[in-house]
Amino acid sequence: MVNIVLFCSAGMSTSLLVTKMEKAAKDKGIEVIINAYPEAEMRKRLNDADVVLLGPQVRYALAKAKKLCDEMNIPIDVINSRDYGLMNGEKVLEQALSLIK
Repeated sequence: MVNIVLFCSAGMSTSLLVTKMEKAAKDKGIEVIINAYPEAEMRKRLNDADVVLLGPQVRYALAKAKKLCDEMNIPIDVINSRDYGLMNGEKVLEQALSLIK
């Protein structure tokens, strides 16, 4: 089971992306837990994360987020703007999984 955590401005804009990522994972037979939270909750939401993705709208927080994630050995990246804009759950899932390997 892979635990993917997404952070965005308020945690709401990413909920549709989470649904599309879960569908893509189900179609591929991959067991995942995917949650989206506001960037402000990052410190308290990292405990069980295997990988963290930031929405493009909070890319400004990457340095702070990277520092937190590095301390916990959690890979982190910013979601590709195009994939986010198109709500391409399959591509974003692939991005998350590639960071773990």
